[in-house]
Amino acid sequence: MQIEFELNGAMVSASVEARTTLADCLRDNLGRTGTHLGCEHGVCGACTVLVNGEAVRSCLMLAVQAKDEKVLTVEGLSGDELSPLQASFRKHHALQCGFCTPGFITTAHALLTSEPEADEERIRDVLSGNLCRCTGYVPIVEAVLGARKFYAGQKEKA
Repeated sequence: MQIEFELNGAMVSASVEARTTLADCLRDNLGRTGTHLGCEHGVCGACTVLVNGEAVRSCLMLAVQAKDEKVLTVEGLSGDELSPLQASFRKHHALQCGFCTPGFITTAHALLTSEPEADEERIRDVLSGNLCRCTGYVPIVEAVLGARKFYAGQKEKA
């Protein structure tokens, strides 16, 4: 099947089988390897991307379901420099091996875009669906808390 969708602000097309997941399409067909595949059962959250602003597990979504939608991956959050959220992850040492990081960042981006004043309890609740085996979660939560000011400023401009 031939599909077309917006990926990180640009229209893309891919030829996929009906059973191809969005994660596999992003990685194998479109070369966007920032989206990681961990469990491939929707449990770990490493493959989280945004579809029309909503965080989704790309290992559970078929690529054909993305047809005519807007998909944002971790690569789409920054240009030549790190996004404020990515910079906050760096500043707070919120990654070690980095495998889970794209899923945490896209999940946090979706949360802070809609709720820039999210408190620590809300952040922990939303991030609880993502698994990390290295950092112990405290630096990840601190990084998201540290990025809130940027998102609050973006909401004020809108």
